[in-house]
Amino acid sequence: MRFVRESVAGLPRTFWMLFSAMLVNRVGAFGMLLLPIYLTTARGASVAIAGLVVGAYGAGGAGGTLLGGVLADRWGRKATYLAGTSTAAALMVGLGLARPVWLIAVLAAAVGLAHSLPGPAVVAAIVDVLPEADRSRAFNLQFWAFNMGSAIAAALAGVIAEFSFLALFLIDAGMTAVTALLVWRLVPETLQRRGPAIANPVAAADGSAVTEPAGGVTRWFALRRMRAADRSGDRVGLAVVLRDRVFLTFVGLTFVLALLTVQGQSILQLAMEGDGLRPSAYGLVVSLGGAMIVVGQLFVPRLIGARRHAVVLAAAFALLAVGYSTVFLADRLWVYVAAAAVWTVGQMLAAPPNASIIAELAPTALRGRYQGVFFLVFPAAGFVAPSVGGWSLQHLGPWHWLACGALGLLGAAGHLWTARRREARAASIRAAEITPQATVEPAFA
Repeated sequence: MRFVRESVAGLPRTFWMLFSAMLVNRVGAFGMLLLPIYLTTARGASVAIAGLVVGAYGAGGAGGTLLGGVLADRWGRKATYLAGTSTAAALMVGLGLARPVWLIAVLAAAVGLAHSLPGPAVVAAIVDVLPEADRSRAFNLQFWAFNMGSAIAAALAGVIAEFSFLALFLIDAGMTAVTALLVWRLVPETLQRRGPAIANPVAAADGSAVTEPAGGVTRWFALRRMRAADRSGDRVGLAVVLRDRVFLTFVGLTFVLALLTVQGQSILQLAMEGDGLRPSAYGLVVSLGGAMIVVGQLFVPRLIGARRHAVVLAAAFALLAVGYSTVFLADRLWVYVAAAAVWTVGQMLAAPPNASIIAELAPTALRGRYQGVFFLVFPAAGFVAPSVGGWSLQHLGPWHWLACGALGLLGAAGHLWTARRREARAASIRAAEITPQATVEPAFA
């Protein structure tokens, strides 16, 4: 079909190798998917202890995202990816063989760290090899691959667990090793070791040539950051990222998106249970979201076209607000299904522009670090949302869902309010850098 060709045409070979590695890795992501059931049924742990062990995995993931961002800039994208996947494969075997719950908890935290290391490196590598115009559809395809692989894994994991929990961990380890092999053999290093190229030279304080992008304070900020990157290279720390208010505002809005998304993965099942619906009903709602993403995500780039990122994200947040507010009225399965369909469309719309904005706001020399801080919101939301959401649902009852809706509307307003400064910052970075775009390699037809 024409829209499929438009979605995939012209993307370079490196991207498709990373896409394939993502798909293979997610198809085999069995071990952590059923870890809570494994702990309660095979290891005799209580529900509370199982929750703590899963929380340890999330805590490790939070550390892994920051470390992965730093290493992606220091070691390189490929080396960081291989370090994470090879370590995760070995740890997964140990996790399957471990018997004491305390040891499983320690290994779960280590696996969480290893699983999160490659994330910033993968996104940074995609940005390295693609021009800005192609990044939105590339991130859209990555989002599709993630969800397609996850849907297949969810379907297979239950069947495999009927025969052997150990097989879940061993197959997971094997598939992770396969992805490491794919990247080792087929993906080149994309990190440019030299400092960012500079155009429009003017005299700097030290006599070197620097860029002078237009724009007052914004120009000064961009120049200072580029000079700092040139002087310190790989030694530039996270402090530069953590002082970037425009970027951190965007990260905060993404944290709101992650908080709302996790509501459907954790708190929703408690609300459905309170309405007398069986776990299979919740499974139906979850599978509906995955099916919608697999079938419809490829249409999203064509749907959003060249619309401003802020407008698309505001619309996505509004849909999330409507979907979660609908749960306030839900007491039957079909209402939950309808609500899930609405917020899933919002999630689908949000994925491409969200990834494109982080790519636009990250200077080349700090790209991995920016990705590491950005990715931190997801494990953080995975910890905060169930904790706060459970308390809120217990004390507010159905009004919890109206609060979620209000949070979604605030997020929509926040994107529209901050759009101009964010777009100005992205323009200043484009002017200050001559990025090594898709000249790394030719397009792969």
